[in-house]
Amino acid sequence: MNKTFIAAALAAFASSSALACASCGCSINTDWDAQGVSSAAGWALDARIDWLDQNRLWMGTHSIAPTRAAGLTNTQTGDPAEVELYTKNRYLTLTADYNDGKTWGVSVAVPVIDRRHATLGTGSDGVDFDPDNGAYTSSGTGLGDVRVVGRYFGFRDAHDLGVQFGLKLPTGSKNQLGNDGVSIVDPGLQRGTGTTDLILGVYGFGAFEGHEDWGYFGQATVQAALEHSTMAGGTYKPGDNLSLSVGARYVGIEGFVPSAQLNLRIAKRDSGSAADTFATGGTLVYLTLGGMVPVTGGLSTYANVQVPVYQRVNGVQLTPRSIFSLGARYAF
Repeated sequence: MNKTFIAAALAAFASSSALACASCGCSINTDWDAQGVSSAAGWALDARIDWLDQNRLWMGTHSIAPTRAAGLTNTQTGDPAEVELYTKNRYLTLTADYNDGKTWGVSVAVPVIDRRHATLGTGSDGVDFDPDNGAYTSSGTGLGDVRVVGRYFGFRDAHDLGVQFGLKLPTGSKNQLGNDGVSIVDPGLQRGTGTTDLILGVYGFGAFEGHEDWGYFGQATVQAALEHSTMAGGTYKPGDNLSLSVGARYVGIEGFVPSAQLNLRIAKRDSGSAADTFATGGTLVYLTLGGMVPVTGGLSTYANVQVPVYQRVNGVQLTPRSIFSLGARYAF
């Protein structure tokens, strides 16, 4: 079962909640319009690769050794707590965006997820890989949950204030088995949640008065599943979550736009008879540093690195030490 709750809100491009990382709680978006980086009318295509390796067990606000985690009890079931080894995530997200340049825009994001996972199961000693205790590995690559998000920014002539509204669609697989062909992969580790999620957000951006080379941006987004899905022999619903981002960027350097951002994510526990209600949800704060490089014409590249500032998770979960992202965007 999945014991992960990760926030990955990347610096210059953080937005609502995850495009590619719905199952692990990521919060990555390349919606440049919401950050004020680009608001010109027309189309834009974006391709982004994200690396998110969850390899550190975390309980509450501190790391925990696997041998100690093995001695804990799942307070929801009374069984021993599960001890996971790692979850290695790779995401390729392709996004098409249209902006009319006046009042509205829309984006469609299609994620492809590659995920490798290993767990020692429950009742383990925190060291040995024993299938009799539920230890298994899983790996797979495929389509994740597609997101369609519209935005309205006709409140002001500067177009610096907007709202977002959209859906996460249940397009990702929810029936993956472990590499043994028998073990059922936890709902939180499937490429799709099986649910249709409502997405609502508000954003704003601008320049600091008297310091026009410095810009700021902020965004708040809520995502909530509209129903339970059926998977793993039961029902499942990912926990509702709130994402908040505030940041700044500097445009006074020719050919490079650096940025920094703080990202807060608060998520409730997953629910349903198939859900892990012990080790999901929490509160996370991340610092993200990144930058954008205009290449030629409408082509730009960008990179980001993110590190945790504060993590408080429910139960015992896997967390990353850092998160990396590379991408390119072409506007025409």
